Amino acid sequence: MRQWSAAFTRNFEKYMFAIIPCTLLLGFVLSDYLIAFTGWIPYLFAYVTFVMGIGCGRKHLQGVLQKPAPVFVTLLFAHVAAPLLAYGLGELMFGHGSPYTIGLVLFTAIPLGVSSVLWVSMSTGNVALALAMVIVDSAISPFVVPGIVEWLFGANIQFDTLGMIQDLMLIIVLPTLLGMIVYEASRGRFKEWSAPVTLPISKLCFAGVVLLNAAAIAPQLSALRGDLLLVVPAVFIIVALCYGLGYVCSGILRAKGRELPVTLAYTSGMRNISVGMVIAMSYFSPQTAVPVVLGIMLQQPMATLQYSIFMRIASYRSKHKLQESKTS
Repeated sequence: MRQWSAAFTRNFEKYMFAIIPCTLLLGFVLSDYLIAFTGWIPYLFAYVTFVMGIGCGRKHLQGVLQKPAPVFVTLLFAHVAAPLLAYGLGELMFGHGSPYTIGLVLFTAIPLGVSSVLWVSMSTGNVALALAMVIVDSAISPFVVPGIVEWLFGANIQFDTLGMIQDLMLIIVLPTLLGMIVYEASRGRFKEWSAPVTLPISKLCFAGVVLLNAAAIAPQLSALRGDLLLVVPAVFIIVALCYGLGYVCSGILRAKGRELPVTLAYTSGMRNISVGMVIAMSYFSPQTAVPVVLGIMLQQPMATLQYSIFMRIASYRSKHKLQESKTS
């Protein structure tokens, strides 16, 4: 079973760039049958967050406290610079207070994505730093997400701030803390022991969150088709900018080598879209969720493109060093 589980998890991660868009499309097509199960979304997501938590303990967070600059700079750019860019682009393309503008800002306000850790690992970045950043950002998200929306839109929109904080606490913070407690109590052994069961189920739950959110938004999508010609390019620009801000952060930190640029590019570029979809569908209009849905479809393929670029750069550098060693 352990071998089957490892193979399933590995293949899911390898083909996630295709699995997630296909899952979205399946949710749209089967909306009439799946919409009755949308109440499961918070529980499925809480499980995914718990599984993330069992892979992180005090030692990961201690490393962040010893060198807080990468975390501070990345979160500052991810949740201040990126929302301002999204707000400016949304105002320019859709006008003040448009649901699409709110959706673009919401995309940048939600916490860093768990899937970024997978890409950091595959690209030989700093996995411990990436995981710690995701944990820290998830922990502060109940205050960051509503705070950014309130900061940029204020009285222009009405939403239940307290309810959003409570929901984020329940689906992100508490499961993460519970997972970390399990990690500490088992001295990190629980993750390895339970992996044949917990990891495949977490991947299926992640896909389930995407599937059910797509089913929930599908009835409204047909009325919004005319807007997609503007929304798709806007989302593409924001996703690309989020990745680009990671490179800016590594430049500010004067990173040497490729480990830190790889780590910051993925963590800055990939957001926890499941949270975004849950919040968008719970507290805003269906139009607000459209940029978040499109973000799902774009950020995984863009991560694949970035991975290819990193691998080409690494190959070029290794060949260059080999040639230098031969000539010297």
